[in-house]
Amino acid sequence: MPTRRLALITPLAVAVTFATAAGAAAPVAAPAVLPGDMALGNPKAKVEVIEYASVACPHCAHFNETVLAPFKTKWVDTGKARFTLKEMLTASPTVAMAGFLIARCAGPDRYFKVVDDIYRSQPQWVDGKIKPVLQKVAADNGVDEAHFNACLQDQAAIDAINQRAQRAFSQDGVDSTPTVFINGKKIDPLPQTPEEMDAAMAAAQPAAARPPAKKGAK
Repeated sequence: MPTRRLALITPLAVAVTFATAAGAAAPVAAPAVLPGDMALGNPKAKVEVIEYASVACPHCAHFNETVLAPFKTKWVDTGKARFTLKEMLTASPTVAMAGFLIARCAGPDRYFKVVDDIYRSQPQWVDGKIKPVLQKVAADNGVDEAHFNACLQDQAAIDAINQRAQRAFSQDGVDSTPTVFINGKKIDPLPQTPEEMDAAMAAAQPAAARPPAKKGAK
């Protein structure tokens, strides 16, 4: 599955001021979960999964549906892993920014539900007519039209998302979405199936937590 490369972020519509990512990304470093990042699962889990993704990225939507959904059920919901989403602004950065603003306005309890809903809404997007689709996602998650419009104009929230996206590019060295780290190690190639994700998860577990290897048949 191809990934969506990070576009240089330039000022666009929706009254959003974007930071500009200059030059190439730095070498990939082990990422850290920072204040403001959104996470699911047991904070004391021995396996930490971090995904860099954009709600405007079709590859992220596919990965979310085919790999992350079963991963969350098997690993996050059972307390075996913690999942953190790092917000990126891959093309269209305007739509990605709007989507993340809406998800955050819906509140921490609904954030990941909104992200999922935006991913699923991508087939309905038509250039110049995406706003009504996002408004419906917002309304379905308790964000009325007035709140929706206010969210898109919240400069403090815009600046915070820009700063997180810029840090991901310039300090963490991530220049494509989706990108996944498990316990600080970048998973390359990206898992394409739930089975491949399970294998990556099993390999990342501390040795003491791994199931014993099966003995070969005599």
